[in-house]
Amino acid sequence: MTVSEVRKRFLAFYEARGHVVIPSAPIVPGNDPTTLFTSSGMQPLLPYFLGKDHPEGKRVVNSQLAFRAGDIEEVGDNRHTTFFEMLGNWSFGDYFKQEQLPWIFEFLTSTETGFGIDPSKLYVTVFAEDKEAGIALDTEAVELWKRLFKEKGVDAEFSNIGSEADGYLKGMGPSDRIFAYDAKKNWWSRSGVPSNMPAGEPGGPDSEIFYDFGTPHDPKWGANCHPNCDCGRFVEIGNSVFMQFVKKEDGSFEELPKKNIDFGGGLERITMATVGPDIFMLDIFDAARAVIEERSGKKYGEDEATTRAFRIILDHMRASTFILAEGILPSNTEAGYVLRRLLRRAIRESDRLGIKDAVLADVAKGYGQAYADQYPHVLANALKIAEEIEKEEEKFRKTLTSGMRELEKLVAKDTVTPEDVFTLFTSYGFPVELTEEIANEREIEIDLAGVLELMKKHQETSRAGGAQRFAGGLADHAEQTVRYHTTHHILLKALQMVLGSEVKQRGSNITSERLRIDFASPTKMTDEQKAEVERIVNEVIYQDLPVTRTVMAREEAEKLGAEMEFGVKYPDMVSVYSVGPIHATEETPDIPNAFSLEFCGGPHVANTSEIHADGRKFRIQKEEAVASGVRRIKGVLE
Repeated sequence: MTVSEVRKRFLAFYEARGHVVIPSAPIVPGNDPTTLFTSSGMQPLLPYFLGKDHPEGKRVVNSQLAFRAGDIEEVGDNRHTTFFEMLGNWSFGDYFKQEQLPWIFEFLTSTETGFGIDPSKLYVTVFAEDKEAGIALDTEAVELWKRLFKEKGVDAEFSNIGSEADGYLKGMGPSDRIFAYDAKKNWWSRSGVPSNMPAGEPGGPDSEIFYDFGTPHDPKWGANCHPNCDCGRFVEIGNSVFMQFVKKEDGSFEELPKKNIDFGGGLERITMATVGPDIFMLDIFDAARAVIEERSGKKYGEDEATTRAFRIILDHMRASTFILAEGILPSNTEAGYVLRRLLRRAIRESDRLGIKDAVLADVAKGYGQAYADQYPHVLANALKIAEEIEKEEEKFRKTLTSGMRELEKLVAKDTVTPEDVFTLFTSYGFPVELTEEIANEREIEIDLAGVLELMKKHQETSRAGGAQRFAGGLADHAEQTVRYHTTHHILLKALQMVLGSEVKQRGSNITSERLRIDFASPTKMTDEQKAEVERIVNEVIYQDLPVTRTVMAREEAEKLGAEMEFGVKYPDMVSVYSVGPIHATEETPDIPNAFSLEFCGGPHVANTSEIHADGRKFRIQKEEAVASGVRRIKGVLE
């Protein structure tokens, strides 16, 4: 079965059960200052779990594009990827466990309405008790799973594995199929385990589903195998989160008045059940894999090193293709930096395969066609994607030349410190393993443990920073941040008035201290143009115009000329924010005459008078280039 067929079956299954199919949010959120990438299906929907009404109702389903930069180092085995699609179904205060678990089990095992997996290949986990939090074992989920497996004629005993502290030492019995793990494995909240959650934070137990590929257990991961073992026998294919509790001021927990369901299932991992324990043998990789085989003269799977190189190229180029399709270009900051890192790692692996000429653009072409039915914007941007990849590949080969010169200087000293190796990597993009290879050739010892420690600290800092942005920003609806958000809308319109209607937003970052907008424009702004933009923004702000949210049909909003995020597929009903005109009210918004009109989820001020309440005016702090054809403005209210 193809990836496209599985996606269609999942969406149709839940649509038949009252869910509205919503489009994937962008993989690079244009108006979210809290994170570089969309990393899960629920991330764009978090406001609706926190009480906001979804315009499509209480039941929605989709397949969400996702990227996790923290998984870059994991790529190379049979199942880890940085880019993936997350199948998801959600209930906002509607159904709960009694509906969710039977439905997802039916989808996975039914040959008539679902995917048709052999139920004897499935194993599940549930939440064990947390004595400190006063939350008991999820016996409701245990009993549900026992019944569901029994109905399929599969023995399903319950086994309480325990905690990470004891290493999950208990082995599996022949009928063990339902396993309880502690909060580190089977609890979800934005803050992690219950003890880390602040008062007022929602969270709850979850229940994961694993597919058993039956591969031999590798004892290096422990004496006994179990569903959460990392040996590769079991692969997680889905997780139902039961958002059931809220933490009280005294540290105890109480049940939410409206409970939510958040299911996430890896589309590619589910489809793996049809091809065996190798995600890179899925049909979506066929064309790209054929290009690498032809250009390298090697076959995928012929040996461990070759297979690993193939996998890194296949994964990184798929991720790069989708990121480029949304208008992000390689750069030295934020999403552009991650994109550059992906491309450069892929170049290095193509070198390992003996491919010395440019090849990555040809690899990328296969993904446009593979995803044409669901994500046509990738194929539509194929020429631009190929052009940017070719430029980056040429640039990096020059970087490698520069890095080699620096390395030769270090080698001449007969001493290469861990700091030297780390600097070559961070400043020149020079791969650590290449430095290691050359120093061995020259019989120069390198403190690899020291290098690994520096790299580990760098990765931990990066991941902590990303987590902080995600966790902190989601809750940041501070007054000044909201002011900047509305000012951002006004600024975009002012830029179009001064520079031309072809100016389109390519990204943003809004905090309580400043706003930032990236926009498509080929030339640097003149001082006169910047002054005129400032004048327009301040003039609008001081007109005390109402800011109104209206839910309308997408086609109607498009006819009105509402600004849209680049690369986003919107649902049939959308939220639109208008700034002005002065005679508009919330009950009778005069949208056609508004100064600014944008697709947006909010939040915003109710009136622009709130922006200048303390006498502040907008000022452009900096205007600069961030990529070819993309400019950036940082602005402040002071």
